[in-house]
Amino acid sequence: MILNSAYEATAAGEAPTGGIAGWATDLMDTLGAVGAGVAIALENLFPPLPSEVILPLAGFAASQGKFGLVEALFWTTAGSVIGALALYAVGALLGRDRTLAIAARIPLVKPSDIHRTEQWFARHGTKAVFFGRMIPVFRSLVSVPAGVERMRLPVFLALTTAGSLIWNAVFILIGHALGRRWHQVTDLVGLYSKGVLAVVALAVLAFVALRIRKAGKGEHRSSR
Repeated sequence: MILNSAYEATAAGEAPTGGIAGWATDLMDTLGAVGAGVAIALENLFPPLPSEVILPLAGFAASQGKFGLVEALFWTTAGSVIGALALYAVGALLGRDRTLAIAARIPLVKPSDIHRTEQWFARHGTKAVFFGRMIPVFRSLVSVPAGVERMRLPVFLALTTAGSLIWNAVFILIGHALGRRWHQVTDLVGLYSKGVLAVVALAVLAFVALRIRKAGKGEHRSSR
């Protein structure tokens, strides 16, 4: 497991080494709380980097006196907002027409799917951006449709900051409280993340199955 060496080092009272935890630790050792912010900004851009590891580790670092809790909360939230803004810009640059053109080239995806997504986002976009910051993977991706739909930037920033601050604070404070046992929260949230990914995978499979079924019915009717 990628974090085993980090867990063993932490249990021995040493700084985590190796893997994502070791990389994040090196950033924090070099840049302090700013390093935690950089790690979280990259986590927004590359969802495979888990905030569930970085944030408790930042709390642990704060408990060791490397920087203050307020600094950790400020810089990680700033990193979340910066990463989200970058993806918002991607969505804004793509725009509606390019998104529709890309969708038209993707198998089993129709422009009507994009239209329905637009309508859903128009009704629930603010909730999606706020609560989406607390869902693994989705917390990064939700910024793209917000950019495509040109959600008002002040609203996007306010919702992103609020949602990210809550998510970051929970994990940083737990990591601070657990100290050398910071990785325990990662174990628990790992189950939550796997559950979310499983639901997403099932939804994608159901979508594909429905599209194939509709395509089969269409061919059957045309052959009559």
